[in-house]
Amino acid sequence: MPNTKSAVRRVRRVIKQTKVNRIRKSKFKNAIKHMESLIKSKEKEKAKKYFPKFQSILMQVAKTGIINKKTVSRKISRLSKKINSK
Repeated sequence: MPNTKSAVRRVRRVIKQTKVNRIRKSKFKNAIKHMESLIKSKEKEKAKKYFPKFQSILMQVAKTGIINKKTVSRKISRLSKKINSK
């Protein structure tokens, strides 16, 4: 339990930050799952249309530091290769 006034406020702040971070992380995971499902279902045109939005979502999450920027760029790169192949 926090003993000082500032520690009490810090606990409240951490709880709020944790909620926001969870939302952002699930947004990231859902975007990846959606893109992979489009690729697997052979809907390349839909995947190509969704790609800019997908890229935007991932970069927003990376910007906040929830997921490392290099991890995000690697995911984008690999999925774009899958879209453009064959």
